[in-house]
Amino acid sequence: MSSRLNLLIDLLHAPGDIALATHSVAMPGYPFATIAPFVTDEHHRPVFLISGLAEHTRNLTANPRASLLIARSLGDGEIERVSLMGEVHPIEAVPLLVARYLRYHPPAERFLQLGDFRFHRFVPQRVLTVGGFAKANWLEGDRLLGALHVSLIDEAALIDDVTRHIDGKVLGIDAYGADFLVEGTRVRLRYTAGAVTKDSLLPTLLREIRGRGLARDPH
Repeated sequence: MSSRLNLLIDLLHAPGDIALATHSVAMPGYPFATIAPFVTDEHHRPVFLISGLAEHTRNLTANPRASLLIARSLGDGEIERVSLMGEVHPIEAVPLLVARYLRYHPPAERFLQLGDFRFHRFVPQRVLTVGGFAKANWLEGDRLLGALHVSLIDEAALIDDVTRHIDGKVLGIDAYGADFLVEGTRVRLRYTAGAVTKDSLLPTLLREIRGRGLARDPH
């Protein structure tokens, strides 16, 4: 897997929000940018829970084409970032995807009771990855579908297995790392050796948890 895809997946799973830009209905011809909480689905694609009354939802209904930006400072004035271009469409989220979203965003449970909020998925067409100064490259969006992934069913089973070993809450597990809530702070644990296949995930996770000092005290 190329470093471009590694960077894209790494930033998609990094803590934080995404800047979402849509085509404005109120001011045709102008982009409209906002911040959107999200989670990734099993193929690392962003999933949003958004209200039908939101400005960006009205924009997406008229034109599903959109762009996302995720950035992270490298220090010394350098920033690594990815700009994704694609389309956003409403989806019927399966219960396991809803559960994954609510683990990351528990307050969103009240939005589901309102009936006005729907899940939407961003499907990237092309991505510009910038790993720092003079490190810009294009990547086809469908590369995410070919990347190693963990099914939602397998993730749920792994969470059950891992929970009793960690001093914190398991938010999500994927082929490239795992997310935990430790003392109120979201922590991303990236596997030292890179992406891991399904059969190696549990032993890798337990080894990484012990190595990072996140293991529960047996006493």
